[in-house]
Amino acid sequence: MKKIVNYILLVGAVLALPACEETLEVTPKSEFSPGNVLTSESGIKSLLFSAYAQAQTQSNSRYVINDSEVCTDLAFNTGGAENGQLITIINFTWDPSLGTFNDDMWAPNYRAIRDANGVIENIDNVNTTDAIKKLFKAEARVLRAQAYAILYNFFGTVPLRTSTSQLGGLARAAEADLKTFIETEISQSVADLPDPGKEEAYGRLNKGNANGILAKFYLNTKQWQKAADASKAVIDLNYYALNPAFSDLFRVENEGMNNREMLLVLPCRTEDPFGNWFQAGTLPPSYKSSPQFPNYVYKTTMSNFATQYRLRTAFTSTFAPTDKRLQLICTSYVNTSNQTVDLSTGDNARSFKYWDNNTVGNNSGTDVPVIRYADILLTRAEALNELNGPTAECFTLINQVRSRAGIANLTMADAATKEAFRTVIFRERGWEFVSEGKRREDLIRQGTFISLAQARGITNAKPERVLFPIPQSEIDANKLCVQNPGY
Repeated sequence: MKKIVNYILLVGAVLALPACEETLEVTPKSEFSPGNVLTSESGIKSLLFSAYAQAQTQSNSRYVINDSEVCTDLAFNTGGAENGQLITIINFTWDPSLGTFNDDMWAPNYRAIRDANGVIENIDNVNTTDAIKKLFKAEARVLRAQAYAILYNFFGTVPLRTSTSQLGGLARAAEADLKTFIETEISQSVADLPDPGKEEAYGRLNKGNANGILAKFYLNTKQWQKAADASKAVIDLNYYALNPAFSDLFRVENEGMNNREMLLVLPCRTEDPFGNWFQAGTLPPSYKSSPQFPNYVYKTTMSNFATQYRLRTAFTSTFAPTDKRLQLICTSYVNTSNQTVDLSTGDNARSFKYWDNNTVGNNSGTDVPVIRYADILLTRAEALNELNGPTAECFTLINQVRSRAGIANLTMADAATKEAFRTVIFRERGWEFVSEGKRREDLIRQGTFISLAQARGITNAKPERVLFPIPQSEIDANKLCVQNPGY
């Protein structure tokens, strides 16, 4: 399966256009080939795979994690060249010129939108079966909607480009229009996608992960009934399940369609530019081995960045001692001088979720989860609680996740009110999804993103910082695009 994903990514890399997204003044016909790219099935498939590649690489997967976690109560970063950028995220001192906003958030998603638009506009002219036309169009519509959902998460409303003919400046869409567009594009496309496990290749869309994207969009926009319904649609497929052992969930050898917990991932491999760089940044200085991880031995072929991705002790200390999710958090290691180093205090613990023994240089082949079945269970539990307070089903859902982690089930006595269960669910999400890039959106939804930062002494944490600024390059090029307040 990994070979198929590698092919998808390689085709996307070959076809990828320059990253000048300010006005999108390109048309796929002139850029992708002279000839029949947009009139043949193989050509339009290559364009579709390019949309996948843009959606799945996001410049480098470590940014998917770091930009959404170092500004939260879970993690932060010190040292190395990367800290020069991340320190502004940590301290809420970012401004529109910060490179990650364009390079890792704005540009990859608008490239995916551009390619998806090309597929949607040209698929009906391709000499192929109606079934293929419906499938490719459905995939392109969901990829495009997913890109807009990501942009909305980071920036709020953005210009809504639905055609390759929309050249030049374009104002930001009305919020209601953008949200309706995302919802409609996905909900109308699900029927034309295959059942999970029936897709042509690992990494492509199906009914399960499309409904998962929709469920998470509804959750983050607080559309509780729709979030509950969309997550139930995933559950009712009776295909997905929690992986029995949390410690094995992220292992490279468990990737692919046999891992029924992963609805959607960012596929990675041990080659530029498709590697997961997180491992190289999470290794402590002079790491050699760890008594906690007998098989995680440093090799000379691996990189160990000067930059350090670290977990906050105030967070790691909240785990129950028996919680199996602690098995992927390193609190002790042996350095190259054969000294044992304690990482359990001083904000020094490290997440080892993405270890790959075959890492080459910076590049681990460990896929980054975008949506896991555990997220679907907790999404429905949260939505049901927000609708009616804690119910028996809420506890059944959260206890599936807790049981896998080896900690005690919760009862109504532990969280009898809506407010108490809300606290419980967000605490559980922190333990379950640390190092998966979900914490920023979770805290924003909970209404604690700013207050928790202020409690850490971040004086620049102002209410308007729940949104990142539109990249300055877009503001300069698109005079109709108005910057977010406070920037």
